[in-house]
Amino acid sequence: MQKRQLGNADSGLTTVGLGTWAIGGPWQFGWGPQNDNEAISAVLKALELGINWVDTAPIYGLGHSEELVGKALKQTNAKPFISTKCGLLWNEKKEKVPCLKKESIREEYEASLQRLGVETIDLYQIHWPEPEEDIEEAWEEMAKLKDRGKVRYIGVSNFNVEQIKRVQEIAPAASLQPPYSMLRREVEDELLGYCAANNIGVVAYSPMQRCLLTGKFSQERLSGLALDDHRRRSPEFHEPQFTATLQLVDQLRPIAERNGKTLAQLAIAWVLRRPEVTAAIVGARRPAQIKETAPASDFKLSKEDIEEIERLLAERQNKLK
Repeated sequence: MQKRQLGNADSGLTTVGLGTWAIGGPWQFGWGPQNDNEAISAVLKALELGINWVDTAPIYGLGHSEELVGKALKQTNAKPFISTKCGLLWNEKKEKVPCLKKESIREEYEASLQRLGVETIDLYQIHWPEPEEDIEEAWEEMAKLKDRGKVRYIGVSNFNVEQIKRVQEIAPAASLQPPYSMLRREVEDELLGYCAANNIGVVAYSPMQRCLLTGKFSQERLSGLALDDHRRRSPEFHEPQFTATLQLVDQLRPIAERNGKTLAQLAIAWVLRRPEVTAAIVGARRPAQIKETAPASDFKLSKEDIEEIERLLAERQNKLK
């Protein structure tokens, strides 16, 4: 699998990494019921396929995602690069509660370490810049963790350029984790250029836009989503966006087919076409899912493919005006 350097870190990541948001199970932004055995098997399959890093977070299933990753690691000799996050606690209603106080960061770190069953966290990230007034306090504590060898690298997630500049004054950020897909392109406006200029790796999440770009979604599947699946509340799963996206997927299908690839692989390769992007986080709830998407690491879109996709994306955007 292709690898790219992660910003100012001395680690090379496979351009496809395993995301574990969906395997955590029920919480405010859960994906419905999840089979734990299938989740663990998905992690092991990813490592078997050559993926060398796993992304998780305490908030995913309120600690459960990290626990499942930890259980998987006990069943393999592989030593993947582990990235997790901090800054989101939760209440009795399974709702996220932002907190960036230094004491909380220390407690979260210790809890993640125990759940994951590792001695050191490779990449520790602020999950969301909330509350914004506490960004510096959290980053100072994370820098201390790095200086003490508790974590190897520190990064941010969902930050804008101005917020990154604020933490950069304290200690360098190794990475940014933003949403990026054919349907979410805000990162192209300023963030990609800034990260490239400042040697900050970009690890994109939701390249398949929560399954919408895989060709496996339909009105019937939408209706059949679990009642606690957060996608039911997301604007992109409502009209007029939903139908416009399904039409786009139908138009993308011939491009994937003539390349001998799936639509999911096409969506991931499109994100990886940008040299500023270090890697894409690809979620999987079952082994078969990561087996399908992992080969996108070696799929390079042609100039003609990229131009045709750009035209189709512009057409979709015009429909929504």
